[in-house]
Amino acid sequence: MMTSVDTDLMRILADPLRLRIVALLARETLCTTHLVEETGAKQTNLSNHMRVREAGVVETEPCGRYIYYRLRPEVIEALAGHFSDLAQTARATAEADLKRACS
Repeated sequence: MMTSVDTDLMRILADPLRLRIVALLARETLCTTHLVEETGAKQTNLSNHMRVREAGVVETEPCGRYIYYRLRPEVIEALAGHFSDLAQTARATAEADLKRACS
């Protein structure tokens, strides 16, 4: 069963802009200015959407007057692992049910 931390992460990633930010950060480390350019969002709106940082999805690195954001792939891998485990459990359950039904 998924933990509340995972459901919080799913809720955060369910937002289209946040998911777009994560997809962009998967390709490269970006600062707020670049994220504004890439997404078309206003800086204030983008700052509000950087809740992905609170969920541990991204880490920050200050550089002069800019803050750069970098994706933490292990967080995404852990979430993907939960879904993979669910799929394997469902597959095993379906196979066991089929065997019982056909016996």
